[in-house]
Amino acid sequence: MIELKTSKWRSLAHTEVPAVMAAAMVALIIVIPANEVLRAQTAGGAYPKMAAIDEYLMDADAEAALARSAAPESVSKDAEVLVLDRTGYRTAIQGHNGFVCAVQRSWTAGVDDPEFWNPKLRAPTCFNAAAARSFLPRVIMRTRLVLAGKSIEQLCAEMKAAFDANQIPPIEQGAMAYMLSKQGYLNDRAGHWRPHVMVYVPEREPAWWGANLPGSPVFGTADKTDRVTTFFIPVARWSDGSADPDHNGSH
Repeated sequence: MIELKTSKWRSLAHTEVPAVMAAAMVALIIVIPANEVLRAQTAGGAYPKMAAIDEYLMDADAEAALARSAAPESVSKDAEVLVLDRTGYRTAIQGHNGFVCAVQRSWTAGVDDPEFWNPKLRAPTCFNAAAARSFLPRVIMRTRLVLAGKSIEQLCAEMKAAFDANQIPPIEQGAMAYMLSKQGYLNDRAGHWRPHVMVYVPEREPAWWGANLPGSPVFGTADKTDRVTTFFIPVARWSDGSADPDHNGSH
């Protein structure tokens, strides 16, 4: 049984996690709306299995800079920064404002996403304190399981067992994250997509919140593996302050 103590997720990220985002990092869940995601380039998908671990890794300094690009400097300059190595995520820079920035990898996507193993995927995300405490442990655990060589089926089973044993915390009220980096790569079709913020709530149909409805500027996804619903809200500017030319208040 996997031990994931909520109060110790940072130490788990490195010392106890022989991991693989996320989610992402998600975990971040990293999900793009159906009309903008590349579902499959071939009948079996373009990425049928995990690539060599080196393909998912980055230079630590470059990764830290990429992670910080997820949010405006006023937020990210005092945030804790995580980077991924062969044993999992570790703290590269100590933070002072409660935010945690990290670059999620492809395995924080939905488990049925054809880009689940895409080694090119890099999703800079900056979580607020509530999301760092309650959503980021999902990314940490997914990463551990993938780096331990678990299959998608095994990942789902072990995540379920951890939830059932109350080893993964429930999503806290107010959990959110920034994804405002021009340098990210969210999938093969969308690239860095658009600047947006994400709001995490306990799993529920997105339409209950008015997401994914005609004319709504918000879309959402419900992830049964992570027991979370994520709302994606496009915004007008990237983290460097430049305007998103595609921003028109809708998705």
